[in-house]
Amino acid sequence: MADSDTTTPTGTAPPPSAPSLADMQHWTWVLGRAQQMLLEQGMATMTANTALFPAIPGFTDPATLARTRDFWSESLSLWQRMLDPAKPAPRAESPDHARDKRFKDPRWHNDPVFDFIRQSYFLVADTMLAQVEAVEGIDDKQREQMRFTARGFLDAMSPTNFPGTNPEVIARTIETRGENLLKGLHNMLADLGKGQLTHTDQSAFELGRNIAMTPGKVVHRTDLYELIQYNPTTETVLAAPLVIFPPWINRFYILDLSPEKSFIRWAVEQGITVFMVSWRSADKTMKHVVWDDYIAAQIDAVDTIRAVLDVPAVHTIGYCVAGTTLAATLAILTARGEADKVASATFFTAQVDFEKAGELLHFVADDQLALIRSLTRDGFLDGRYMAAVFNQLRGRDLIWNYVTNNYLLGKDYAPFDLLHWNGDTTNLPAAWHIAYLTDLYRDNRLARPGEMQALGTPIDLSTVATPAYIQAGREDHIAPAESVWAMMHHFIGPKRFVLAGSGHIAGVVNPPSAQKYQYWLNPGETERFEDFVAGATETKGSWWPDWREWLRAMGEEQVAATGARLPGEGALSALEDAPGLYVRAR
Repeated sequence: MADSDTTTPTGTAPPPSAPSLADMQHWTWVLGRAQQMLLEQGMATMTANTALFPAIPGFTDPATLARTRDFWSESLSLWQRMLDPAKPAPRAESPDHARDKRFKDPRWHNDPVFDFIRQSYFLVADTMLAQVEAVEGIDDKQREQMRFTARGFLDAMSPTNFPGTNPEVIARTIETRGENLLKGLHNMLADLGKGQLTHTDQSAFELGRNIAMTPGKVVHRTDLYELIQYNPTTETVLAAPLVIFPPWINRFYILDLSPEKSFIRWAVEQGITVFMVSWRSADKTMKHVVWDDYIAAQIDAVDTIRAVLDVPAVHTIGYCVAGTTLAATLAILTARGEADKVASATFFTAQVDFEKAGELLHFVADDQLALIRSLTRDGFLDGRYMAAVFNQLRGRDLIWNYVTNNYLLGKDYAPFDLLHWNGDTTNLPAAWHIAYLTDLYRDNRLARPGEMQALGTPIDLSTVATPAYIQAGREDHIAPAESVWAMMHHFIGPKRFVLAGSGHIAGVVNPPSAQKYQYWLNPGETERFEDFVAGATETKGSWWPDWREWLRAMGEEQVAATGARLPGEGALSALEDAPGLYVRAR
């Protein structure tokens, strides 16, 4: 029978009373002191018995044990500060932590519990990343892979991603009586159903209505691409036309978003006859397509334009992977004695030497290539896979931000044309995509003269004398600026390098009217990218006008914008209005 002093009149145990603040502080001290004693004794034992217990690097070596002791000591201090906010912080908050947009809600700083959660997360993150830096016996590539994996794990484990540890989600759930979670569940199930994360209101945009709406005509179509010619808006135009090769990984209209952002519209307004290649999204009928086919398509587009306008040469632009391909095309034309077909070549964030190609190098290991092969049994890679890969490169912004806002908070998707384009995926020919990852990214064969060939011709970039304008993005995480710079060492012709503010997309799509970002030029002869940066002069705003002046320096001759300069009025009939058929294909 239970003692009568510990039961209620009905015989049940009384509810336990909540511990007081003094009690919690006392037991926190007890646990902390015990922890300190264990750590000190453990380190003393290891030090005294190194012969019997040799240090295991990364586990029992003195540096690792010291980091462990510091970690638990700071954890205890954070816990004590939560109980008594008047206590000083165990360490000064770093500027990066203070600026972290995930924790901008004031409750992360003002509420002791959530401040403890936030600070504990940063402590764990800093400790894990410090441990990566301390690992011995690995090369730089392995360490960078570990950094990438650790950062991805830490981004996924942020307390902002979980409803029970995010004060904004808790408050929103109480306010809406759980409607936010139901709406978020609806959003998540919809994304699972389509196999792709949603970033924007997909119903807000329509091709030809409010994006990809620069007037023009499809004047040529093959099994691999459509050629679009845009309507002139000036009475005269440059005699040499321009053809743009966009990456086939994405839809071409990244360069023709809303009118105020459209590079195509702006170029037309500068008095340039503009042609755009629109690649076909791959299906099972394209399993035979390889790099040779894309190079042949670029040559075909150049020859088609030269013939229809009766001009000796064209200006070219290659964006990202299409710029890599353009470099190979120039080498092949040079080997054939046909280099004069191209008056100039502009490269938007394109690479030819992949030694320092950045975080995408983490996706060319044997297991990653085996995964791609398993996903491409029909001869093409579903574009949603590539979208997921690119999202992982900026997981905090392109994955977890949307998990919090649209799954947990249940917010509506905001309309954003660039993110609409980002989600408009294209499929890739499997054979070429795997070869691209192995030959270029993994093995870096294009950088070595003659090691690769296409259309029966060895590719030697060191023979290319075509004037080149090479643009890189300072914050580009797909084609790092230093990797793009390597192109300066492969071509032998006149080259102009411009470093643009922002990254792979915003660094390119930066119209002068926006008055955003900046760019850097260095007229001196520099061997290293670091030297270019050190001696570069910054100019505010868009680099587009600089490119226009560079292009005009190739030749100022003007012709009337009549006849074949009007889409469909020359030897090629208009097949349909821009943006064409292929850009709409799934």
